[in-house]
Amino acid sequence: MSRAFVNEDNAAAQADQPVERQVSEQPNHLTASGLAQLQARVAQLQAEHSAESAKGEQADKQRQADLERDLRYFNQRVQSAQVVAPATSTDKVQIGSWVTFANEQDEQQRIQLVGEDQADANAGLINWGSPLGRALLGAQVGDEVVWKRPVGDQVIEVLHITPDA
Repeated sequence: MSRAFVNEDNAAAQADQPVERQVSEQPNHLTASGLAQLQARVAQLQAEHSAESAKGEQADKQRQADLERDLRYFNQRVQSAQVVAPATSTDKVQIGSWVTFANEQDEQQRIQLVGEDQADANAGLINWGSPLGRALLGAQVGDEVVWKRPVGDQVIEVLHITPDA
C-alpha cells in the first residue's frame, strides 16, 4: 500500500477528533439568566446528539464528535457556575449591573456586566473579567476609571448604574 493512502487514513481519523474547547481559568461568576442560558444550551446539545445518534449507521460521525465536545464543555461550565446575587444596588457596579459611562469625548455607552459565556458585545453584554468589566467592577457613579485597551488606555466616567432588571 502506498504511504499516501496511510496518511489519508490518519488524516480522516484525526478529522473525527475535534479540538477541545478551552475552559477559562477565571472564576465562572454569572447571573441567574446566564446559568439558565447555559442549561438551555446543554439541553439543546443533548437533543441534537440524541437525534444524530438515532440515525445509527447513517449518523454524521463528525457532527456527533463535535456535539460530544460541546457537551463536555458546556456541562463543565454548568458544573463550575457560581451564580451571583442579583445586582440590586445602584451604589456600585457589580456583575449583573447595567452601567452607563462616557469616554473622554463624552460619548456614552450602556452595557451590562455578565458572565463569560453570556457575553455578547453587540448586545451590550460584557464579560466581567474583560478589561472593560474589570475597570468598571466596584466603581461608583462619578468615578473615573482607566479602561486598559490594546489600542491604548482610556479614562471613562461612570454616569449611571441600574440594577439587573
